[in-house]
Parts: sequence; structure tokens; C-alpha cells
Amino acid sequence: MARIWEKYLDERDSKIYSGAGLGSMYGLGKKPALLIIDVQYGFTGDGPEEIEEAIKTYPTSCGTASWEAIPHIRRVLDTFREKELPVIYTIIEGSKSSHNDRVAIKGQIFDHPLLLEGEKGTKVVEELAPINGEIILSKKKPSAFFGTPLVSLLTAKGVDSVIVTGCTTSGCVRATVVDAFSNNYKVVVPEECAFDRGITTHAINLFDIQQKYGDVIPVQQVISLLETLKLEGEGK
Repeated sequence: MARIWEKYLDERDSKIYSGAGLGSMYGLGKKPALLIIDVQYGFTGDGPEEIEEAIKTYPTSCGTASWEAIPHIRRVLDTFREKELPVIYTIIEGSKSSHNDRVAIKGQIFDHPLLLEGEKGTKVVEELAPINGEIILSKKKPSAFFGTPLVSLLTAKGVDSVIVTGCTTSGCVRATVVDAFSNNYKVVVPEECAFDRGITTHAINLFDIQQKYGDVIPVQQVISLLETLKLEGEGK
């Protein structure tokens, strides 16, 4: 199966990575959690719209790429809910009481009025709205782990692996994946469930994650793994 990043690699790149033994598969643990990273209106826009138009309202929007990913994320989310596995969301909110220099990225983009605490741009899109028992963590930096109680929550739930979805592939998704790997969680990224404002940065960061930090696999394969997962207490 062709991978999204292949057309960006030359023959030398492919030989170097394969020759070094990178890109091995780790698989899924026994108790995964789903992380839905920043799938909020500020990054998606109010609906499917080309990014050139979407950024006029939400400067952080990823345009149509986000709305192509959302149905795939919903498939994974539905499977997690059926299996009663942990689901954790993150959002980024600019502060209303101070300047937002270096919130998530360089500069003060989160001073934008729609991206401040409690405003629409910080709300999880309705298509993926949390239900009772699912957790939303507000963060100020790219990684879902930085400055949040995420490790404590995962430990309390007995989690040994994370499935990371959301945006942006080159920013908060990648940062979260690296920190998850650094905390010794197995990491899976469903390829169709991550999105970015640039196709090249999206593809190359998925490649880099697959080579070094986690398994980037098709969403249907992820769902199949989840459906065959035997949870503690099942089958007794």
C-alpha cells in the first residue's frame, strides 16, 4: 500500500532509513486511550471551507483537511466508546487576562478574540463532542503532556498505549507523540485521523513519526486492532 509520504522521499532517503533499521512496528498495548488533540473550531473553521477563506475568520484553521479527518476520528471515537476505553480531548485557549506570546506557537496569534478562553474557537467540534466521563484538558503548549495532568490520568486508568488523532500533524500531534514515546507509552497514529494546514508538513511528519516514535497505520487497521482487543475481565 502506498503511503502518503512516499512521493516526498527520494531513493537515497528510503535506503538510509530502511538500512538503519528504523520504522519498526510496536503495535498496540493492552489498555489504550484515545487522545483527540485540538479538534476545535479554531483549527477546523465552522465548516468545510478552503483554507484561504477559513483563515480569514480563524487564523489557525486547517481548512478542508480538518473536515476530511473528522469522520475518520469519529469512527475511532465510536469504537472507543463501544469498548468503554478512555477518551481524552485537548484544546488550546488564549488567556483573556494576559498577552499570549508563545501560546502553542511563536507570536501572539492566540490573542485573536475567537481563540480566547471560552470563545467558539476553543470548543470541540460538535461532530466529536465529549460525552459524560470523557475529559477535556486545556493546554498552552504543543504537547498534551506539558503542563497538564495527562500522565496522572493515564496512570490512574491503567493505560499503556495511546492512539493520537487531531492537529496539527507537524505541531501538537507530533509534540504529543514524542512526549508519549518519552513516557514509555506505545503510540499509534491513524493516518487519516491527523491533519495539518500544509500537505508536505503533514506527510513528512507522519513519515518521521512512523520511523522513530510510533506506528502510523490506516484507520481501518486501527479499528480492527481495537475490535479484537481483549480487555481485562472479558471472556471469563
